[in-house]
Amino acid sequence: MINHPNTPAGTAGYAEAADVLVAQYESVSFAEVHRDVLHLFPSPPSDILDIGAGSGRDAAALAASGHRVTAVEPTAELRSLGRRIHADQAIEWVDDSLPELAVLRSRGRRFHLVLMTAVWMHLDDRERTSAMAGIADLLGVGGFVVLSLRHGPVPAGRRMFDVTPEETVRLARRHGLARVHLGERADPHGRSGVHWSYLGLRKETVTG
Repeated sequence: MINHPNTPAGTAGYAEAADVLVAQYESVSFAEVHRDVLHLFPSPPSDILDIGAGSGRDAAALAASGHRVTAVEPTAELRSLGRRIHADQAIEWVDDSLPELAVLRSRGRRFHLVLMTAVWMHLDDRERTSAMAGIADLLGVGGFVVLSLRHGPVPAGRRMFDVTPEETVRLARRHGLARVHLGERADPHGRSGVHWSYLGLRKETVTG
């Protein structure tokens, strides 16, 4: 498959493997993937933004628990499969992408929580700098960002960078986001050499 010229670089390799990836994502539950950071999720009903929603596994679980969920997924193939698989849940699907999140930011909405599962390490240094500012703008004071960082071998055809939690925390602090959680865990899919960092950030001040 040939990617559209406007396709974000960080999504390279995802459209071609959408069916396989959706099966992989759906094989592990939301509760298992996020077990170490569940205490950071707000009580329902809250406004939650799932950036890089993939198959919609997390968005569906959150919607089922009573949250108002917006799922951002730039890969059309994943977005289409997610809509179909989780058609029984009230999820607002949006075609948008980091670092700009132009569609979301144009709406002027604020969220109680922004979730980025296995997303942040797809952005290069310049993109991460730009994206963090935009994410902070999407949060109200007291809102949370929960994100995970993959470490280990990069799958063929993918674009990933070696992003440390320490670097991410420093960048977040510049935009009024304070670290409230940092944890490490093995890969839930059992892949050799792969492990994850989980970060929780809280918006402490108004920025911009």
